[in-house]
Amino acid sequence: MKVSKEIRLNAETARIFVDAASRCDFDIDIANRNARNYTVDAKSMLGVMGLDMSNPMVVTYDGNDEGFGKVLESLAE
Repeated sequence: MKVSKEIRLNAETARIFVDAASRCDFDIDIANRNARNYTVDAKSMLGVMGLDMSNPMVVTYDGNDEGFGKVLESLAE
């Protein structure tokens, strides 16, 4: 079952988010809430940094990882 969560990122928290996403063995996508037609792989620092961080992001994933969940909670909108 796919799960979607809204988060906020800045340059510092993007690094933490990508690091946590990279440790997961399932796919994770991220997009701006207002422009979901442009989705990037959340494990790509370049892709995440290319998003407009002035708006909330939507993270979509299909898996479970305790460490990643904690990072999402800390970044929750």
